[in-house]
Amino acid sequence: MNVETIRLGDLRYGGYVLPAHGLGPDSVCYLAGVGTDITFDLLLIARFGCQGHAFDPVPAAAQYARTAAAYEPRLSFHPLALWKCDEQLTFHAPREKGFVSHSAVNLHETAPAFHAPGRSVSSLMRELGHDRLDLLKVSAEGSEHAIIEGALRDGLRPGIMCVEFAQPGPLAPVRETMRRLEASGYVLVGASVQPWNWKLTWAAPAPDFEAVAAVA
Repeated sequence: MNVETIRLGDLRYGGYVLPAHGLGPDSVCYLAGVGTDITFDLLLIARFGCQGHAFDPVPAAAQYARTAAAYEPRLSFHPLALWKCDEQLTFHAPREKGFVSHSAVNLHETAPAFHAPGRSVSSLMRELGHDRLDLLKVSAEGSEHAIIEGALRDGLRPGIMCVEFAQPGPLAPVRETMRRLEASGYVLVGASVQPWNWKLTWAAPAPDFEAVAAVA
């Protein structure tokens, strides 16, 4: 069957293409990367009625999230980073002055800015009492490869994966992460390609699933 897709949010910044069906009030969504825009997170909850858990270690992001999500009890914010394992991480300053996003992999070769705990997805699921994950969104300034590697290694298969590949960046890690996802049974169902980021959405399909990619 073909997959119907929708757009949630501005694809040039925080939005993604998503399957129109498959999420509902019982769904659990992990949303890595807040910055100063949770439009996608709030639209996701409003449309599907699901539970959202947002993660970002940057202090400015925590301050923003507390205010922006004050009226939405279904969105919980956690001041930590998703990572491939549980360990302390060093975050490096953004390339442009005034930007909020920091990188644990020193994406832009900048100075260290602060330390924060990194947690694997499987570890957080145990702590938060979730036995399944319906959607994983990753916007993590170069950490997306490690996060997905760790999740797949631990046997996790969220129904939907929304991944932002930070650009400019090397192509080899992107190809390897895509290979891992495809080898794990994921099918590309949506894409938005901009010079500053590539946003791809995968779904874990049923056996008779036939993907139709929506490209913006």
